[in-house]
Amino acid sequence: MPAARELLLDAAFTALGVRPWNGVRMVDVAVAAGVSRQTLYNEFGSKDGLARALVRREAETFLAAVERSLADTAAQGGADAGDCCAAAALCTLRAARTNPFVRAALTGCRGERLPAAAAPAVPAPRTPPPAPCSFRGVPHSPGALADRLRDSAAAAVDGAPGGTGDPGSSTRRACEAAVRLTLSYVLAPAASDEEAAREVAYLVRVLLEAEDGPAGAVSAPSPTAGDR
Repeated sequence: MPAARELLLDAAFTALGVRPWNGVRMVDVAVAAGVSRQTLYNEFGSKDGLARALVRREAETFLAAVERSLADTAAQGGADAGDCCAAAALCTLRAARTNPFVRAALTGCRGERLPAAAAPAVPAPRTPPPAPCSFRGVPHSPGALADRLRDSAAAAVDGAPGGTGDPGSSTRRACEAAVRLTLSYVLAPAASDEEAAREVAYLVRVLLEAEDGPAGAVSAPSPTAGDR
């Protein structure tokens, strides 16, 4: 049986599917989780504490899923850098569509339904952005999260069979572009997530070939990588 903490986080997440955060009551979360309200307060201290824990869990789950998709793709024979970035893009797009916390973390836009902790305020133009805060190592600003996704993709590409083991500037630039293109599809979706992922793969291959030639790929392109 899941621990009380996970039951409470699940109950809070489910409640957000029914009403906005300002309408979610702590007592209702406790009842839905099958625990006492005192247990809820012992775990999180306050409603704000519950919100922060929920944001942290959803971000951790998302990042773990992206990094797992990168590792699985990089381990496949014949996978190239485009395949790795396409896998990460597909995972990101699906998560952003189905999980409002992930979408808020990626875009900085939480709307009215989510707690404020889901998306910190974006700094005004021409003002220095605050140093990104984190929840136990989880980036908590859209820019910091994009950097984390870029670094994870670059590490997966260069750690794959045929990679150099050292994410170079060309790989980082290609992965940066892949992340930024993926984020644009979060805001303005393509006809399908698969089509968007193919565009990401194509962009990465073009950028790496322009800088490094065929050697910029992790290995020979996959025959199902969506060549154009």
